[in-house]
Amino acid sequence: MRVKRYVVNALPEALPMIRSELGKDAVILNTKEVRIGGFMGMFRKKKMEVIAAIESGAAAPTAAAQPKKAAAEVQQVVRAIQESKRQAATAVLEPPAPAPVTVVQPPPPAMPASPPLQTINRINDDLLEEIRFIKQSLKQLSMHKPDMERPLAIQSLYGRLVQQEVEPELIDRLIDAVNEKLADQKEMPDGAETWRIARELLLEWLIPYSHQSISESARVVHFVGPTGVGKTTTIAKLAAGQSIKFGRQIGLITSDTYRIAAVDQLRTYANILNVPMEVVFSPMDLPKAFKQLEDRELIYMDTAGRNFRNELHVSEVNSLLQSSEKSETVLVLSLTGKTKDMMAVADNFVKYGVRKVLFTKLDETSVYGSILNLALQNELQPVFVASGQTVPDDIAPFNAERYIDALLGAPADE
Repeated sequence: MRVKRYVVNALPEALPMIRSELGKDAVILNTKEVRIGGFMGMFRKKKMEVIAAIESGAAAPTAAAQPKKAAAEVQQVVRAIQESKRQAATAVLEPPAPAPVTVVQPPPPAMPASPPLQTINRINDDLLEEIRFIKQSLKQLSMHKPDMERPLAIQSLYGRLVQQEVEPELIDRLIDAVNEKLADQKEMPDGAETWRIARELLLEWLIPYSHQSISESARVVHFVGPTGVGKTTTIAKLAAGQSIKFGRQIGLITSDTYRIAAVDQLRTYANILNVPMEVVFSPMDLPKAFKQLEDRELIYMDTAGRNFRNELHVSEVNSLLQSSEKSETVLVLSLTGKTKDMMAVADNFVKYGVRKVLFTKLDETSVYGSILNLALQNELQPVFVASGQTVPDDIAPFNAERYIDALLGAPADE
């Protein structure tokens, strides 16, 4: 990478210099105010230091001299037109001296030719390119501005999103979109207005991921996810809701034989709800389990929690999910987990076509950015959010508006 330092009176002075020496692909890395000169530390002049760079492999700026050439051509055309006007004025004010009849009058001086259309077009192209370069440089500069140079409301919004562990790419995208909405306002935006715009934008982004649910046509619903996320309790909540509230005939299957406690826990829920339960130890046991539950309208299947950052474990569980029945798979994740770990697990399941996600332990955290991250970056559709241990009450369909209110919190000035 080629890095160059410029010291100028103001930023606009540096832009043509950067473009000329480094090319239009140059990037402004940093700007700061410096003081130079003076005598014994006094009378120093205030300047602007600009650090710019370009990748080492980038082509040399072949058009670096074009702006100067274009400017010279413009000046040449202007001088020619001015000279033409001067000669025309002289011809009117100073009539020619009388000449002998036999002397042929010389032809009037020829008017300078108009600049060729090609030259004009080239000049226009150069000027447009210069404008594009300046706009690009200013955008790059705004992206590298220190937080303290942003309006207070934007600083507060940025800080809130960082606190909520929203991915940096999504934070920058939202801040840029909010700034664009606020650009036409004459007054400095307050917190309420900034939050309102951010909320509208987030709702718009989440529209494709809102109002999702487990397919009503699915007879078998598999629940997968890491250890300790609360799959068994979540299945009990959903089974109780379908059985008690809607009167559906429910059946349960568990393959979580790694933990005896998990089998006992689900069996306890099955006995309370008076629904049948089957235990399978391998994919070969599944046909028998489905046969035993053939009179059930809806079957919920629990799977063993594993380290699903390991793709091998994901493929093992996926082998249990093959069914001739109309089925759907739901990934269960805890909101108390690390966002990076959740995204790694999600990536592995997305490869196998999993698109629905259920979040647990809402009551054990105040950080909600992972839901936005997984929806927008992993394209997972939130279907339910669970909190607490009460069966079947502590679970509800995902609501985008309530979620965004929790994510953003109260405006900065409230």
